[in-house]
Amino acid sequence: MWEAAFWGFVGGFALLIGAVAGIWLPASRRFVGLIMAFGVGVLFSAVAFELTSEAYDRSGADAVVYGLLAGSVVFFAGDWLIDRHGGTRRKSQNGSPADAGPMALVLGALLDGIPESAAIGVSLVGGGTVGTAVVAAVFLSNIPESLSASAGMRKDGRTVTYILGLWVAVLVASTIAAGLGFGLLGSAPALVIAVTQAFAAGAILTMLADTMVPEAVEHAGALVGLVTAIGFTCAFLLSMAA
Repeated sequence: MWEAAFWGFVGGFALLIGAVAGIWLPASRRFVGLIMAFGVGVLFSAVAFELTSEAYDRSGADAVVYGLLAGSVVFFAGDWLIDRHGGTRRKSQNGSPADAGPMALVLGALLDGIPESAAIGVSLVGGGTVGTAVVAAVFLSNIPESLSASAGMRKDGRTVTYILGLWVAVLVASTIAAGLGFGLLGSAPALVIAVTQAFAAGAILTMLADTMVPEAVEHAGALVGLVTAIGFTCAFLLSMAA
């Protein structure tokens, strides 16, 4: 459990790196969009090969289908509720909507980050080693996520203390999620583990399509597809080498 929590912390720590960059380092919207596109490609690869494929190997197609759909529906419902309370466009460099409350931004960040971290913990279940590609994917995708969102919050006039405090809270939650992902499933049947892997994959896929891809395309345009493919390729090679 502690090993899983540690790797969850490693993946989540990138949020603070991105937040610091978003607050104090000048970065063009195009650059952030391209980095976000690379992170999208990396996460797509991790979802396909480290989560969905392993879930299928554990328990077959039914576990994958039910898990993917459940994860997608749960994320969609949570995201819809948060959007209605001002959390829409929470990753945008352009700033959040005028009606965005602090709690909506916090819950939105948690909703986006917890499935990724739980996936890290699940990768250790069954005596396996931590999924290098999963940790790398979470780490690399978290930097542009928090960079863009922090720049937007700073533009809205939110204080540095508020912004860093938000990401510290998400980091703590992500660390706990990774630990729980391992601790709660350590002795679970293969079917439960497989459904949980697929559930995390479905939530991550929905998050990518709903929040990261639109922001990347808005900021970086046509190059997003190419950079996403590069990120996918890099993560695939890392997964095969692990």
